[in-house]
Amino acid sequence: MSKADEFRQCAEAEEAMSWAANRSGASVFPEAEFRGVTTAPPIVHVVDDDAPFRAAIARLLGASGYQVALYGSASELLDKLRGGEPGCILLDVKMSGLNGPELQQRLRQIGHKLPIVFLTGYGDVPTSVRTIKAGAEDFLIKPVPKKDLLAAIGRALDRYERLREQDSRITALQSLVSRLTAREREVFSLVVRGKLNKQIAYELDVAERTIKAHRQQVMEKCEVQTLAELVLIAERLGMLPLHG
Repeated sequence: MSKADEFRQCAEAEEAMSWAANRSGASVFPEAEFRGVTTAPPIVHVVDDDAPFRAAIARLLGASGYQVALYGSASELLDKLRGGEPGCILLDVKMSGLNGPELQQRLRQIGHKLPIVFLTGYGDVPTSVRTIKAGAEDFLIKPVPKKDLLAAIGRALDRYERLREQDSRITALQSLVSRLTAREREVFSLVVRGKLNKQIAYELDVAERTIKAHRQQVMEKCEVQTLAELVLIAERLGMLPLHG
C-alpha cells in the first residue's frame, strides 16, 4: 500500500469519527481550535504534487475546522498566495520545479512570514536539520498521526499570531517616531545613548534649554514618561543593540 493510500485511509477514518462526534455534539478535534482572536478560520496552504494526497489532507483539515488551499507546485503557491491572512504552509520536500526547501528560501527572500510545516515521504536528517534551521516549525514524515499533524499546525498558527502581533507593535512604534522632526530625531538618538542635555547641546551647537525643549517634545510625541521607555523604543526599532 502506498503512503498516499495509507493517509487516505487515515483521513477517511477521521471523517467517520468527526461525523459521529458531530451527531453527539462533541468535537474530536480540540487541537484545531485556533488560539487567538480572528474574524476568519486560518488557512492551511497545502503544497504537494501528489493530487490524491492533497485531496485526503484537505478532507482531514476541513473536518478539523480549517480553511484549506491546495497547490500542486511551488510556483502555483507563489502565484496565488496573498498576504495578511492568518495561516501556515504544509509543504512537501520533493516536487518538480522548486522543491520544498527552495520554496522556503524564496518565501523568506520576498518577505512572506507564514510558518512552514514540512510533511514528506522522503525525509532525511540533513534536510530536516537544514529546514528547521531556516525557520520551519516542524518536519514530519508521511503518514503522520492526526494528533501530531494538528499539533504541529497549531504551533505554526500560534507562531503566526506572535509574529503578527510583533509586527503590529513595531509598526506602531515606527508611527510614533515618524512624528519627530529632523532635529528631534537627532536629540532622540543621542538621548537614548545616554547623553546628557549639556553634552547634546555641545554636540549640536545649540543652547541647553533648546535641547530640554526638544527632549520634552520627543517624550510627548513618543508617548512615554521615562527615559527607560524611550530606550526600549529605540531597541525595538533596531536603533540600539539589545541588552545581553
